[in-house]
Amino acid sequence: MSSDNPTAGDNSEISDGNETGEAGAESPQFLPPTTDPWKGFRGVMAGTLVLEAIVVLLVLPVIATLGGGLTPVSTGYVVGLAVLMFLGAGVQGRSWAIPFNIVLQVLTVLGFFVDLAFGAIGILFCVVWAYILYLRKDIKDRERRGLLPGQRG
Repeated sequence: MSSDNPTAGDNSEISDGNETGEAGAESPQFLPPTTDPWKGFRGVMAGTLVLEAIVVLLVLPVIATLGGGLTPVSTGYVVGLAVLMFLGAGVQGRSWAIPFNIVLQVLTVLGFFVDLAFGAIGILFCVVWAYILYLRKDIKDRERRGLLPGQRG
């Protein structure tokens, strides 16, 4: 299998410009990751918010049937929160995205005042977001130590 692309296949002949093989003594030399790990992480957060918004909207029939019935306040709270989640999925690249997501989770847990099922959904997604924040910490730690795929070189 022949290729005209010199970078395809075995990269053993490609030099990084450091012929002596010595790294700088003052700080560890890690390559930047070949792919942006934060881009994928932002996608996970956006996808989670979209799924959460759908589940929040699915609580409307539960409130109408099993709960005390839909009132203008409960309907507005549920729909408004779902709209904020859909909009929040589009701003995950901003510096304030994580605090915004945490506020949304607090508002979802406060759904206990609307209906017990709504509050239970809030608790479930708080666990999901706690795991996402753990993953964020792990990615930061691995990036700092140079252990992400593409940083080892």
